[in-house]
Amino acid sequence: MKKTRNSQQNRPMGEVRVIAGLWRGRKLPVLNAEGLRPTTDRVKETLFNWLMMDIAGSRCLDCFAGSGSLGIESLSRQAQAVTFLEKFANASDQLKKNLVSLKTQNGTVIHTDTLQYLSQKNGGEAFDIVFVDPPFNMGFVPKVLAHLAQNNWLAPNALIYVETEKDHPQLELPDHWIVLKEKTAGQVMGRLIRVM
Repeated sequence: MKKTRNSQQNRPMGEVRVIAGLWRGRKLPVLNAEGLRPTTDRVKETLFNWLMMDIAGSRCLDCFAGSGSLGIESLSRQAQAVTFLEKFANASDQLKKNLVSLKTQNGTVIHTDTLQYLSQKNGGEAFDIVFVDPPFNMGFVPKVLAHLAQNNWLAPNALIYVETEKDHPQLELPDHWIVLKEKTAGQVMGRLIRVM
């Protein structure tokens, strides 16, 4: 049965937990909206173990931000700045509220369609770390990776974290990109890619 917009807005809030850093243990409200799938603590812990030496001082881009879980964890661990891209107004509004409650000036929420946004040439600073964690089974990942590669979004030696369903087709990467880490947890596959 199709859910009405009101039934989505009236659902109870969920929450995400910050694992480590400045806001360790802090729980933040997130919308229980259809398609919003915050990265689990287990997967997040693995990811940030992978990024341990790279996160402090980095400029991060959280594509398909949703709850903002990955970007907020990055800020908590001393990332210099995080840009959050989120298509749904309710989710982007909640994310803005959460950043206000954390009293941080280092997060920027952009209410936008991620694919359209990344299809433009980036005229600003490039990003050191990019999180690509879109809704599953929608075919977004290859398009996002192509836009990142072609439109000046990536700093030299950038890292890209890609989270997909376990049975996602094999990623076709440019020759100078290498998969550093890969892990499956339940139905989720996480990969960390280095742009050489």
